Amino acid sequence: MSAAADAFALPDIGAEIERAIQRNLKGLDFLTSAAPAMGQTARDEIHRRGTLSLYHYRPLVDEIYRVPLLIVMATTNRGYILDLAPGQSMVEHLLLQGYDVYMMDWNAPRPQEKQLRIEDYVLDFIPDSLRRVQARSGEEDVTLVGYCMGGVLSTLYAALHPEGPIKNLALFTTPIDFSRMKLFHAWSDRRYFDVDRLIDTIGNVPPEMLLASFDMLRPAGRSAGVVQLWDNMANDEFVKSYRMFDRWGAEMLPLAGEYFRQTVKELMWDNKLFKGELVLGGRKVLLANIKVPVLHALAQHDHIVPYEAGQPLIANIGSTDKEEVVLKGGHVSLAAGANAVRRLWPKLDDWLGVRST
Repeated sequence: MSAAADAFALPDIGAEIERAIQRNLKGLDFLTSAAPAMGQTARDEIHRRGTLSLYHYRPLVDEIYRVPLLIVMATTNRGYILDLAPGQSMVEHLLLQGYDVYMMDWNAPRPQEKQLRIEDYVLDFIPDSLRRVQARSGEEDVTLVGYCMGGVLSTLYAALHPEGPIKNLALFTTPIDFSRMKLFHAWSDRRYFDVDRLIDTIGNVPPEMLLASFDMLRPAGRSAGVVQLWDNMANDEFVKSYRMFDRWGAEMLPLAGEYFRQTVKELMWDNKLFKGELVLGGRKVLLANIKVPVLHALAQHDHIVPYEAGQPLIANIGSTDKEEVVLKGGHVSLAAGANAVRRLWPKLDDWLGVRST
């Protein structure tokens, strides 16, 4: 190699060495620094009972809409996904737009709560929380906002209580036709998955098992994420976002055993909600009984709840004021993150604003 070529090559090698050193220093900082703080919007826990915590977020503006919002979180996940950080929080956004926000968040069910069934969530936890929201707000009308399985529970409640007090129903990534969740069907195939033996043996379903089932939907997803993190280690905003989502994903909650057994058998295997055959508390759950205004937001690239699984909702409810919106994003990025700030949150505000007075 000529001296001239060496002169051009050496600075490039030096730059690569410097980048490698900086990346490793960033990596060490990533591994040793404390977990990012999330769920920072001020709130008060107004009720706690077993696996349920009911929160009221403190208003951020002087004038608020008349109709309060009650968010029902998915039973497997912590509610702070909707309150990641200042400027990246759906809850904060709603408060700044003037909504009175409450949330049904979940704690890990205790061993003695393994007997909890879908009925306990739909016919006890939700109506009890609604009564407390009514009492605290002084309003009879309440809007239910449900995310994923929280959306399923909200839908079941709305179908069984057409007389109210729900004024509006806003749902994100809510499955209705469970037969279209192909990968979960393969994972829970009744020919090979002995759900009775599992629940009778362990009681509540551990989060490690649930996390593994989600990882199987995208086997290379976690490894690809680590590679992407390494490639972007010098980007502080990327690393911050990665850490928040990674922490949330790792803090999956266990599920009450009977709730899980019932979900697998009645929703996943027999698809009773979609078929109109699900019975809770002696009453049949019929989607046509839902008459309140409904918004259902689905994600274009949702690998957990594919569009085909959520699409039947709007077609089967009895509401005349109903809307389905399909937005770019995945199951989580639809509701949280940079895409949500530009897409779902403004849409939700526009839809709720004229229906919350």
